[in-house]
Amino acid sequence: MDKFIAFMDAKFIPVASKIGAQRHLVAIRDSFVVTMPLMILGAFAVLINNLPIPAVQNFMNSIFSKQVEDGVYIWTKFGGNVWNGTFAILSVLIAFLVAYNLANSYGKNGISAGTTSLGAFFAFGGATGMSSNGLFIALIVGLISAELFCKLAGNDKLVIKMPDGVPPAVANSFAALMPAMITISLFGLINTFFMAFGIMDVVASFYAAVQEPFMKLSSSYPSALLLAFLTPFLWFFGLHGANMLEPLMQSINAPSIEANIKALEAGKELPYIVNKPFFDAFVNLGGTGATLGLVIAIFLVGKKHKQFSVVGKLGAAPSLFNINEPLTFGLPIVLNPILFIPYIVTPMILVTVAYFATSMGLVPAATGMPPWVTPPVIGGILATNSLSGGVLSAVNLVISVIIYVPFIKMATIQEMKKEAV
Repeated sequence: MDKFIAFMDAKFIPVASKIGAQRHLVAIRDSFVVTMPLMILGAFAVLINNLPIPAVQNFMNSIFSKQVEDGVYIWTKFGGNVWNGTFAILSVLIAFLVAYNLANSYGKNGISAGTTSLGAFFAFGGATGMSSNGLFIALIVGLISAELFCKLAGNDKLVIKMPDGVPPAVANSFAALMPAMITISLFGLINTFFMAFGIMDVVASFYAAVQEPFMKLSSSYPSALLLAFLTPFLWFFGLHGANMLEPLMQSINAPSIEANIKALEAGKELPYIVNKPFFDAFVNLGGTGATLGLVIAIFLVGKKHKQFSVVGKLGAAPSLFNINEPLTFGLPIVLNPILFIPYIVTPMILVTVAYFATSMGLVPAATGMPPWVTPPVIGGILATNSLSGGVLSAVNLVISVIIYVPFIKMATIQEMKKEAV
């Protein structure tokens, strides 16, 4: 184990650190962080309209008896209206935010870059993909348009300089004029070429050819198992695995949640099992590595290990809200050879249990997006809009405790032997 850790420290960590700090991935990650409250709100609003409790539905229908369509009551339009202000404009927000964050990382005018990206997105046909179906196009346009804008803005020949005394806002807008015009025109020209070859809707064509197949592939059991392995593996070496994988998770998360919500509204089978709520509710119980199970294991068999006992008590409350940095760096979990196996294996086993429980129909697929700090069991109920989701979360928590117990007991025995010497 020592040789393995030394090898990883020398060869893997430097590369992984560079990837984690890569400006394009950081721009994407930070953009999704900004939109997360909107996605949570949008998912909750639609789920309120589709609570699988007939008594609630009948009660609401009796109070708000007006129907806007046959069988569609006026009160259910609330969820639709909120969706219009959240999921329905997700790609628009991402197109702006990615370019904004990327331009800021270069020290350029983020507002101008974001506005230019927004124009380029619509020039490229984004009007047909403002919700999550245009998310991949929005990401591509945001990254490319920001790079192009920043390079053009760095060319003195293309910057219109205003005389001293002109308000900064006016001066900045004129400085961005030529770079913005060139960037938006280029995307409009590319879209025209696509049309000339018979592709009248770039967003729909890209979604059908690339995005939808990628989402289905990402929702498979092997991909879920890989994600369950990578995050704790990176964390074990002190790298923020969740942040590093966030761009990938969000690129499959929002479209899959929206597709599940639409299927729920239509009374169809929910198409996607794997998404962020799936991991938050059934895998990351207490944080990466399902460390709430680790805390419980410490209380059961690790009280005699002084460091484990103290850190376990301090980390118990944060772990209830899926915050486990006190444990990660306090026990520590990082570079701890005894905890390496359970920390890596536990999430993979929990993913397996949750995936097949969902695929067998024992638990509904996730359609809600409770905040990631929602305590285990409650998160399972809110994510699936079902008590069975809470039961699955509780079962996985018990499994995590069972896995951690022998390793904590082993560490405690070793500690007692050291003290006896």
